[in-house]
Parts: sequence; structure tokens; C-alpha cells
Amino acid sequence: MEKKADMGLTVQEMMEYQLRLQEKYAGVWEGDNPATAKHHLLYAVEEIGEVSAILKKRGALEVTRDAALRAHLCEEMADVFMYLNDVLLCCGVTAEEFASAYHEKMERNLQRDFPKENQAYLKSEGN
Repeated sequence: MEKKADMGLTVQEMMEYQLRLQEKYAGVWEGDNPATAKHHLLYAVEEIGEVSAILKKRGALEVTRDAALRAHLCEEMADVFMYLNDVLLCCGVTAEEFASAYHEKMERNLQRDFPKENQAYLKSEGN
């Protein structure tokens, strides 16, 4: 798979990359199957922790100012997405299924009124 000049990346491409990586390490890694889904999810959580550490220790504003730090954040976020894609692959979810669910969820979210839905919670927090 070639790197695209426009650097756009589709769910399908991410999943294809993950399949290639899993094929390369077949017999070494545990693979993408239903029994390993929870392991991949835990790996994603670990990577989210690394992203959190960057933001906690350096701050989001510093990420906007420091190109090397931003590149490190992007690398860790890529790890998160890689493991989340593995979870989808373990569960047999296709790129089309995920994309459809994502679009549907975003359309619902765009129609929601989050402050109204969470009014009781927001009031209890003194907001």
C-alpha cells in the first residue's frame, strides 16, 4: 500500500495496514481473532495513557507550538487507532460497517442538545 500524497486515510486503508502487519507477524503475535479482541482493546488503553501523559505533562497548547511534540502525539494517536482497528478486525467488523455506524452516530450527535440532556449533571457541578 502506497502512502497517498494528500495524506487522507480511510478506515479501509487503516484496516488493510493492520491486516498486513498481522500477516507479517503471524505465529509471533497472537493475531486478530475473537479471543484476542480484549487484549487489543487493553493495548489501545495503554496507548491512550501515553497520549494522556503528553497532554498532562506538556499541555495541549505546547503541542500546538512544538512540532516534535506534535509528531510524538500523532505517533501515539496512530498506535491508538492501530489497536482499535485490531479490535474491529478481531470482531469481524468491516470498514463499511464501521463507517456506516460512525456516520449514523455523528448525525444523531449533530441533532442532540447536550447541555439540555445533561442539565441535571451540569447543575450539580455548579455550571
